[in-house]
Amino acid sequence: MKMIEIKVEGMSCQHCVAAIENSVGKLSGVESVQVDLAKGTASVSYNEATLDRSSIEKEIEEQGYDVVSSS
Repeated sequence: MKMIEIKVEGMSCQHCVAAIENSVGKLSGVESVQVDLAKGTASVSYNEATLDRSSIEKEIEEQGYDVVSSS
């Protein structure tokens, strides 16, 4: 499993947190998602054999948020 932290802009409430956690959590290969509203980050643990970082970032953007950077 690989763990990445993605900087996300545009989140303002718990609904935003839930939207990202639910949508990213449904992607095949994602083990866990934890969004920190105060820090503006999403930490995602996933299987690199079945999913890549760009797919996770795209899913966040499709929910209406901006991906700033990831590590």
